[in-house]
Amino acid sequence: MKTTITRRMTFCAGHRLFKPGLSDEDNLKIFGECSNPNGHGHNYVLEVSVSGEIDPANGMIINLKTLKQIIEREVVSKVDHKNLNIDVEFMRGQIPTTEVFAGKIFDILDKALGNDLLARVVLWESENNRFEVSR
Repeated sequence: MKTTITRRMTFCAGHRLFKPGLSDEDNLKIFGECSNPNGHGHNYVLEVSVSGEIDPANGMIINLKTLKQIIEREVVSKVDHKNLNIDVEFMRGQIPTTEVFAGKIFDILDKALGNDLLARVVLWESENNRFEVSR
């Protein structure tokens, strides 16, 4: 039987949605107010779900403390209170939409967790906007 567990963590980050080479006016047409040259920020909620068989030796898919440490080390410590356009290496050269951001987080955590444990990453940028990447 496959079981899924989810760990939720929060962090704050800022970004600006824009495409280099376009004027501020053209970026405004594409990205709206999110293209503000001074950027804007979000209080993100990250949900990381892992799925697998329960290990009969310990009754767990993964130790929740271990999962928390991996998410903190691989993602939260690199993005919390940072500018995604400038400060976050894995987002450099990307248009930092939340779709792209969630996909990058999925790839990073998938590699860090291994064994195809990662089932889903959900990234909330607001209480109304939810982005999901899954296997």
